[in-house]
Amino acid sequence: MLARELLRTSPERVRAALAARRSDAPLERLLSADVRWREAQAELEALKADRNRGSKEVGALFASGRKEEGEALRGRMVELGAHIAAAEQEAATLGDEVAELELSIPNLPHESVPVGPDETANRIERSWGEPPVFDFEPQAHWDLGLALGILDFERAAKLAGARFAVLWGAGAALERALVTFMLDVHRESGYREVYVPFLVNRQALVGTGQLPKFEADLFRVEGTDYYLVPTAEVPVTNLHRGEILAEETLPRRYCAYTPCFRAEAGSHGRDVRGLIRQHQFDKVELVHLATPETSYAELDLLTRSAELVLRKLGTPYRVVTLATGDLGFSAAKTHDVEVWLPGQQCYREISSCSNCEDFQARRADLKFRPTGGGKTRHLHTLNGSGLAVGRTLIAILENYQCADGTVVVPEVLRPYLGGLERLVPGR
Repeated sequence: MLARELLRTSPERVRAALAARRSDAPLERLLSADVRWREAQAELEALKADRNRGSKEVGALFASGRKEEGEALRGRMVELGAHIAAAEQEAATLGDEVAELELSIPNLPHESVPVGPDETANRIERSWGEPPVFDFEPQAHWDLGLALGILDFERAAKLAGARFAVLWGAGAALERALVTFMLDVHRESGYREVYVPFLVNRQALVGTGQLPKFEADLFRVEGTDYYLVPTAEVPVTNLHRGEILAEETLPRRYCAYTPCFRAEAGSHGRDVRGLIRQHQFDKVELVHLATPETSYAELDLLTRSAELVLRKLGTPYRVVTLATGDLGFSAAKTHDVEVWLPGQQCYREISSCSNCEDFQARRADLKFRPTGGGKTRHLHTLNGSGLAVGRTLIAILENYQCADGTVVVPEVLRPYLGGLERLVPGR
């Protein structure tokens, strides 16, 4: 969340940022509630000061033998106590309103983010690799996978409904191989691997910004405070919630595998075919904890780490910087890594690498103690997919397909598949 001091001293800056985001967040309600809360707090403190003075006067009156005046003043203090109780309740109610409203205000875009209403204003930063040229009509992964016998949406629907998939044989092995491969790549690059719960509590989701705004996109375990993780970003970012880290231990770079569960409540029928937008999918996540002075260097490193996986796999991609209107709720700046999919003749997002600055850290109480001493400061948090496993599987199927319907296995994955060189029907 944003610092209250920023909201109070620079409301015009916040208004402009929300306008650039095309956000309808209730900023004016928050500003109004904050003014009323501060007024209520001031009134409460004044009432308490009156009570303290009156209590001293009561004692002095009794001590000087002026019992009747003391009794009268004591009665007024009892009445004042009732006023204080009511003022405390009002201040608490307004404080809760402010706390609730400030959780609905998105992060402010970094000054380097392109201004624009949606993805059409995203800025292409760089590209790598040349899209393959086929002497046949390339197929989309849903046709390739069906022909190979490795993707089964019909049986998945029988088990769980739409937007689920069953992977058979080499498809299941390829999914597992990709998870291990990605974790190996990141560990070799200096990331610390961590295995985290696949269920998290409400506080963890508030900390990273999924709650309260995006509750409809989450799967909650009925009758409990637990939710299935929408991304490993949630448990990994919250690992140090409420802790104060030493600056000399920063930056911290973590990688983690989890399945991810998303209701996709706002997708409105988008990407209904294939593996692009599923209720359940696998992902390897990267999370960085850094100082404010180093976080944008960390964003570059994070993005390069996601790119490295695609480079090793040999799949063409590009990197774009998201425009203000396309930014996620918690992000100050995001680089999307988009992989080329020949079967769809377009680039599709396979990783979003974001610097959230201190937005999540304020919500999750993530701080560090400067090496030189002084007050503790909020960390900057960063996260990105390294990568979305299902979408990586799609990229392999579509970029390495052959005219005979088989798919070549990238060389770097063959050791993870017992030397398998090609996906063929029936394997």
